[in-house]
Amino acid sequence: MLRSALLRRGAVGGVLSAAAGGSWYMSQISQTESAPSAAGLDPSKFVSLKLAKITKLTDNTAIYRFAYSDPEAVSGMTVASCLVTKAAIGSVKDDGSRANVIRPYTPLSRPNQKGSLDLAVKTYPEGKMSKHIASLKVGDSLDFKGPILKTSYKPNQFDSIGMVAGGTGIAPMLQVVDEILANPADKTKVSLLFGNQTESDILLKPEIDARAKAHPGRFSVHYVVDKAPARQFWQSAWQGGVGYVTKETLKEKMPPPGDRSMVYVCGPPPMYKAVCGPKGTKEDPKVQGELGGLLKDMGYAKEGVFKF
Repeated sequence: MLRSALLRRGAVGGVLSAAAGGSWYMSQISQTESAPSAAGLDPSKFVSLKLAKITKLTDNTAIYRFAYSDPEAVSGMTVASCLVTKAAIGSVKDDGSRANVIRPYTPLSRPNQKGSLDLAVKTYPEGKMSKHIASLKVGDSLDFKGPILKTSYKPNQFDSIGMVAGGTGIAPMLQVVDEILANPADKTKVSLLFGNQTESDILLKPEIDARAKAHPGRFSVHYVVDKAPARQFWQSAWQGGVGYVTKETLKEKMPPPGDRSMVYVCGPPPMYKAVCGPKGTKEDPKVQGELGGLLKDMGYAKEGVFKF
């Protein structure tokens, strides 16, 4: 069993609050494809981008818009990929300089957004990079490199995709969901299981629900929270899960094991351990690692699960 609190912290990507981020998010979904543009990022070297705008969402969460030098440039991101940020904010070296800290993020802006990219970042007390980004002011710069391909998504590669996300782990999931739903020819069905501590912590809930409502045969979502949300007499009852994610929940919401299905997982280390086994090894923390946890017990194969 997996308590949903394990799902809310420390994954690749950023955080968006539903109330403040809604109009921003929907504007990304509605963008149409255009002629190829120059790439604002470089996968072979770091590029310095200036912070152009900060949209405050909560006391510790904001959307940070970083501008390319070319206003017509796009990120060059592919689905599913991430980028890395770099800043000299690490330990002090012998020469007095500071070591670089490098952290991955998944932009929430669509790959074809011109002139800038958007990172949604939640600041954690022990997060060196997140605290650094939160300290930036408009006009300050941050180094980026990417895109870095995580896994190559192809339309109709699978009949069904299941997603288990926690907290900031929603970012790479939305990248894939948006790609699928933007392509009418892609018939892949997606089922998202999204865990958070409380209902108010559920990121982009109205917008995620809107996608599910607009595409009932292609995208569905099920939420799990630690505690049943309090309700006033005029509010409808909580429709999601409460407390634990079990084999029964996964069996109900995820596609069954098979050659034409895939399950994506993204969240903090305790979530990986419980759901699919730890990601990485001592030698290489980036590799997938062995399949374990609930999904292994349920008969899934290593090839049928991807850990972001």
